[in-house]
Amino acid sequence: MPLSCPYCESSYYKEVGDVNKEYHDHQYGFPIDDDNELFGRLILEINQAGLSWTTILNKQENFRKAYSEFNIHTVAHYDEEERVRLLSDAGIIRNKLKVNAAIHNAQVILGLQKEYGSFQKWLDHHHPKSKDEWVNLFKKTFKFTGGEITNEFLMSSGYLKGAHGEDCPIFKKISKLKPKWLMK
Repeated sequence: MPLSCPYCESSYYKEVGDVNKEYHDHQYGFPIDDDNELFGRLILEINQAGLSWTTILNKQENFRKAYSEFNIHTVAHYDEEERVRLLSDAGIIRNKLKVNAAIHNAQVILGLQKEYGSFQKWLDHHHPKSKDEWVNLFKKTFKFTGGEITNEFLMSSGYLKGAHGEDCPIFKKISKLKPKWLMK
């Protein structure tokens, strides 16, 4: 029986060492319970806008290093010198709007942590929502979070269903971890 996950059916999936295969099998759709990792995923999704996901995955460790291991508190306090450093870092996407959004969103997440205890608890507080409801909430809360970015962030972190088809072996692994989309 063919897998219903389009990526598993692609020729790329069979390539050993492919960054997309690694992401598909070990990150995409898996619940994330660490605020810094959630923030990191949001940074990656924002930076993907207009580019291929493969480009972002190839630069994932560069992003982690450039953005202080995705430490929310540290990024929220970046100053102009840090902005300039990021905009000159060839290892990441050097887009002023995306860099500014990351810093702004870190500041917003600090506020959410203060109010809800964590970024994850804020997400949990608003779960479940439809994709459109999530998009509206994210647009009101964060910068540079349109429909596709919000959808992919939530699917990739286990809040919305759709990262894998039900016949995909990774779907079964993720289901055992009880992602939020399974809990209505």
